[in-house]
Amino acid sequence: MSGGEIRRRAITALAAGLIALPGAALAWRALNGHEVQDLGGGVYEVVGRVGSGAQDYWCGVGDYAISVLGVAAAQRIYIWHPLGPSTVRPGRKAVQFALAPPAGADTSTGYALTMRRAGDNLSAAMAQQYCYDNRFNAILWRPGL
Repeated sequence: MSGGEIRRRAITALAAGLIALPGAALAWRALNGHEVQDLGGGVYEVVGRVGSGAQDYWCGVGDYAISVLGVAAAQRIYIWHPLGPSTVRPGRKAVQFALAPPAGADTSTGYALTMRRAGDNLSAAMAQQYCYDNRFNAILWRPGL
């Protein structure tokens, strides 16, 4: 097999792999390693991992909102769809967020950090602060910090 043939097969295999993983190239990783996907229409999904808690989801969306979307620190981020099955990663849990509240949602803030009520919200800065709760995770996911 010639060098050109090997290169062609390698490129074909790579292309097939990328096609087999829809959305993988579009995913963005927060400081804590959680995947964030833009679902369109101003809705963003943070995909959980085993053991993910509320602060992990808030970290993901807060880091994305400030680092990628460039929102102001005071911008409110709302739970659009509470914790449930991921739309982009079958078999995984996720929370969907938006920069505007869902129609008719109660946006009053409570004392508990939860992922179970549409309309719950934090400022982008407060959400991102949950990324710094465990600096060890940030070092693992973002070398050079």
